[in-house]
Amino acid sequence: MKNWIIKGAAVLSLLATQAAAGTTLKIATDSGPEGSPSGNAIAKWAELIEEGSDGEIDVRVFYQNQLGGQLEVFDLFVAGDVDLMLSWPSTSYDKRIGVLNAPYMVTSWEEALVAYQPGGWVNGTLNSVFADLGIRYYGAWPEGFAGVATRGSYALDIESASGLKVRTPPFFPIPQTLQAMGYQTASIDWSEVFTSIQTGVVDGDAGNVIYWDYEYFGEILDYYVRTKHIFVTGNLIANAQSMDNLSQEHQDLIRDSAITIMEEQFSAAKAEDEKNVAIAIEGGMEYFEPSEQDLQPMIEHVRAEVWPLMEADIGSEIVDQMRANAK
Repeated sequence: MKNWIIKGAAVLSLLATQAAAGTTLKIATDSGPEGSPSGNAIAKWAELIEEGSDGEIDVRVFYQNQLGGQLEVFDLFVAGDVDLMLSWPSTSYDKRIGVLNAPYMVTSWEEALVAYQPGGWVNGTLNSVFADLGIRYYGAWPEGFAGVATRGSYALDIESASGLKVRTPPFFPIPQTLQAMGYQTASIDWSEVFTSIQTGVVDGDAGNVIYWDYEYFGEILDYYVRTKHIFVTGNLIANAQSMDNLSQEHQDLIRDSAITIMEEQFSAAKAEDEKNVAIAIEGGMEYFEPSEQDLQPMIEHVRAEVWPLMEADIGSEIVDQMRANAK
């Protein structure tokens, strides 16, 4: 109990603001310390807001774990104690957030930008989902397209994946997606993935851009296949009540600043991902990127298997949107 009291007092101290002229907003990320790409993104968002408001808005920045764990920070955000976030939210608040993990919604960077930017169909869908939680969705903060990294052997089609067991994040429908792709799956905590691969519990990791697999498991993994089954992205979001307390001019500034961060990240993330591919290849990892034509049978099969499963959680209206906009 004493530890919780101390922790609660520390959080309240961090969140406390002085009653002064102007407006103070709090921005946080649940994933990324100061100096990390996501940490730099919220610092830049804060800077754009402060500069654009001519100092009328002061933005306090909180990095990963400064206000608690992922769920704790999102709780603070929904309650309005944090105003802005770069977040990878859990589906515990609303299962429809699982649309972020839907397989093969988009299959190219160009298609993703069109879909996730304001006016795009994914943007509109996520806006509707988040709005019911009192959240405004401004846009994506992408890391790139996921792949499957393995040891000993690899798969380029559904048939050859049947002998491989891979670790997946435990978020619906990611395990179901990899199973539809032919793999056996196991949900393993991130801290135990290295040992699990090393000891043969699993043959590799599925669900990440190449950076994470090479950076953390490069010495024991041999192959990376860019299956593109998920477009991995954070979300630039705002507490709706916090925004309603601001002038329309300041609301527009915060939205436009978020869009600037999004557009910059689309460009930067693609280049960064390509750089990480080159680093992994140089380090000895064999890299495969199937063509759109080669991926098409898998795309069609996975959509047919997994999208109907999603209707119970995210609703037929959203899945119908996915079907209507699928390339």
